[in-house]
Amino acid sequence: MATPRLSEVDPFDLPEWLGTGEVTWESQTGLRTGHLVHGDLTDTAGERLPCDLLAVDEAYPAPVVDEAGRSRAHQAWQHDQVLLAEYDGRLVMGVPGTGFDADRVLEALRRLAKAVGASPDHVGARLRIGDRSPRRAGR
Repeated sequence: MATPRLSEVDPFDLPEWLGTGEVTWESQTGLRTGHLVHGDLTDTAGERLPCDLLAVDEAYPAPVVDEAGRSRAHQAWQHDQVLLAEYDGRLVMGVPGTGFDADRVLEALRRLAKAVGASPDHVGARLRIGDRSPRRAGR
């Protein structure tokens, strides 16, 4: 099986509302669910954009992205940016590491705000710790 590739997304191709008003990123899966945390960006008018967090260094049982994508994510992070890309048909923020905690999520969102020309003061987050899927209910 081929290692997935990231297709970079230009911040200027994202919806304008990301840079003009209050935006909240809400996780749809828990931060403890692994290298890919599904979520959505939403503004106060109800506009919504699916946007996930992807920890690009996860490599077991197989790498989650190819070496070029991993390198681009690390380079962006080194320069106080976040890699915006398409992964499995969805927008993702490619972040160095193998998982997420609240600090890493907030830092990725600060960098997203910077990329779209917004103030980080206008970006919020609503996080889930665990997985709320039915298959885990009762555990």
